[in-house]
Amino acid sequence: MNIVLLEPGELGADRHLRLAGPRAAHLVNVLDVKPGQTVRVGVLEGPRGLATVESVGATSVLLRCDLEAEPPARPRVDLLLALPRPKVMRRLWAQLAALGVSRIVLTNAARVERPYFDTHVLAPECYTPLLIEGLQQARDTRLPQVSIHRQFKVLVEDELDAMSDAVVRLVADPGADARAGEAVRSGLEGNSGARVLLAVGPEGGWNAFELRLLDAHGFRHIGMGPRTLRTDTACLALLALVHDALA
Repeated sequence: MNIVLLEPGELGADRHLRLAGPRAAHLVNVLDVKPGQTVRVGVLEGPRGLATVESVGATSVLLRCDLEAEPPARPRVDLLLALPRPKVMRRLWAQLAALGVSRIVLTNAARVERPYFDTHVLAPECYTPLLIEGLQQARDTRLPQVSIHRQFKVLVEDELDAMSDAVVRLVADPGADARAGEAVRSGLEGNSGARVLLAVGPEGGWNAFELRLLDAHGFRHIGMGPRTLRTDTACLALLALVHDALA
């Protein structure tokens, strides 16, 4: 935990907060905080800052928090992801939040198994703590927005434009010669602050119809060389490359 995240409204007007439970246990047992030390804090969807430890008890910690005036900017990357197997999706939640994704759009595809949509991993009570875990790793407060779509064609044709205003749209394609970093940099020429939308398909890839539909809506094909990767590996690697190009 590299930042202590607070719920909106948890911090009082006097800027003091007594933490108990897992967050306090982490400060006491892992970080071994002492009065006078400072720790990083942030409010979910709000600003970050520093908190001074005023007292430490057996099960609680009293903090005085000083927050910045504005929250951090939302990440400039949105992710369109064909829903992977539930155990893979469970592993991905925290990593996506840690790498920095503003919006996670989960979609059906021809090679997505229909029962995947019935898993508890897609319930907010399951994925929200995992997203928060990723934010705590990355010292961020901006929770990714999540939406789930069972109809790929409807999503791409009728809904996607309203969800993401990304200027650069990329689709992962193992057969493509273009590289993610080059595609981002060339796409952002003259518009350096614009957003990127990355589409990653299922195990086995997008089918021909899905690729044609993405082509028709402005997606450029990118690859990472000849190696065939699992969806989660490709997704995280491509996100890292996109963020590097945006830096």
